[in-house]
Amino acid sequence: MGRYDDVVDLDMRRVRYFVAVAEECSFVRAASRLYMTQPALSRQVRALEEDLGVVLFVRNRQGTVLTRAGRQLLEDAQPMLAMSLAVQQRVRAAGREESHFTVGFMPGVIVTPIVREFSRVAPGVRVEVLHTSITDQVDYLLDGRVDVCFVRLPLPEGMFEVVPLFPEPLVAALPSSHPLAQHKAVCLDDLRNLALLQDHGDVPEWRGPVFRGSAAAQGDSGRFPVTIEERLEAVASGAGCYVMPAGIADFYRRDDVSCLTLEDMAPRMVALAYPKHRTMPELHRFAEISRRMLGPGTN
Repeated sequence: MGRYDDVVDLDMRRVRYFVAVAEECSFVRAASRLYMTQPALSRQVRALEEDLGVVLFVRNRQGTVLTRAGRQLLEDAQPMLAMSLAVQQRVRAAGREESHFTVGFMPGVIVTPIVREFSRVAPGVRVEVLHTSITDQVDYLLDGRVDVCFVRLPLPEGMFEVVPLFPEPLVAALPSSHPLAQHKAVCLDDLRNLALLQDHGDVPEWRGPVFRGSAAAQGDSGRFPVTIEERLEAVASGAGCYVMPAGIADFYRRDDVSCLTLEDMAPRMVALAYPKHRTMPELHRFAEISRRMLGPGTN
């Protein structure tokens, strides 16, 4: 018997329906989002529960709530759906006569010389570049929008081949009017009276206050400023400080924000990454060029 012969085949459409209900915490809202009726959606989720032999949702005063099994499925389902999309995209790409190779890049990492050199040594490959950010770099790799991506570590373990390239210092963005703005470098403790304008998980070493600004400052959802532009705008207005890689700070340089090197924070590694188990020969060729042009000993 083969390794997967006795595994229940998951209907990816039903998994997608399940994720919509889990994200909306409501069958009614999920049905509206999916352009289907609520009874039809309930039947599909119930069929998925029967396939798996578990209960995925319970309904109580708080609404539609995930069970322990449901939480586990949600954790696994989102990357699984992304991988399913990636498979479709790669198979379609493989069916074209011309080879395509898509490179993800982000602010602060100059990739033009690498892409130019790769195009020279692989003239039969059509190369495209696609902008990503720190917050969505994993999504682009998982769902197949890019074949390879320049990233800032860390990444989820066990999912990607990673080629470390160079360490990048972290900086603290402060309003240019702040007394510390005249310094070239600071320690985290010097900033303890400022609010951190990002999730504490981004800077676990942080020991000061975390931004809790007004609803207007945080947007309708009541969250932190999300984009780099929004965070720098909040810095400039005096709402707090923002910790980011030096390359991004250089890219988003502005007169009303000063970026100071953080002396007591270890640099973060810039790397090249691509999904494991891929055999596309262009991946290894591109990785070797990147290592040669950006790796240790090149700066």
